Amino acid sequence: MYDISEEPVLRPVARSITRTDLVADSIRTAILSGRIKPGETLVERRLAEQLGVSKTPVREALIGLASTGLVVISPNRGVSVRAPDAADLRKAQELRLLLEPWAVACAVRVRGAGPLEDARKALGEAHRLLSGEDPTALSMANRRFHRALYAGCDNELVTAQLDNLQDLTALGTVSVLWRHWPTWRDEHAEHEEMLAAAENGDAALAERLSRTHVKRTVAHLAHSQNVT
Repeated sequence: MYDISEEPVLRPVARSITRTDLVADSIRTAILSGRIKPGETLVERRLAEQLGVSKTPVREALIGLASTGLVVISPNRGVSVRAPDAADLRKAQELRLLLEPWAVACAVRVRGAGPLEDARKALGEAHRLLSGEDPTALSMANRRFHRALYAGCDNELVTAQLDNLQDLTALGTVSVLWRHWPTWRDEHAEHEEMLAAAENGDAALAERLSRTHVKRTVAHLAHSQNVT
C-alpha cells in the first residue's frame, strides 16, 4: 500500500517570471508613467507588435491588469486604460481604510521592533522626489513604502487585496488626488511618523497613524464629489 507520508504527491515548483508577467509590467509602467493615457484604447495586436510577443501573453496580461482596476474590459469597446474619477479612488481608499491599518499593526506585532529596510529605502526615494516634478515616480515610491509596512501581516488574503489596490491607487493619486490637493509633502511627514512607530514596535500607534493617514485621503475625495 502506498504511504503518502513517505514521499510528497506533488513537489513545490519555483515561481518563475513568465512572459505574461513581463508584458504586464511593461504595460503597467507605460500607463503609470503617462506614456499610455487614461481612456486610451489598448489594441492587443498593436501591443504585441511593439513588445515583440504573440497576442496570447498580451491578452493574459490585460486580464490581470483589469483585475487590479488599471484597465477596463468592455464587450463593446474592447480594452481601455481606466480614467479614474474621485468616486473610483474613494472606493479604493475606503477598502484600504478597512484593511491596511489592521495589516500594518499585525505586521508590527509579527516582526517586533527593528529597522524596516525596504520601507526606509522607499521613503528615501520619495524624499528625493518631493519637488513634485515626477509625481508618478513619487506615487510609486509611496506605494512601495506602504507595502513594506503591511506585507508582513501574515495574512496572504489581506496582502493580496491590498496589493490589488496598488495600481489603481497610484494612477488615481496622480490623476485625481494630487491635481486638486498637492498633499505629497504632508503625506511624506506622516510616512515618517508611521515608519518610526513601526520600527519602535508600537503596533497601536502604527495602526492609529495609518488609519488617520488614509482617512484624510477619503475625506478629500468625498469633499470633491460633494462640490462637483
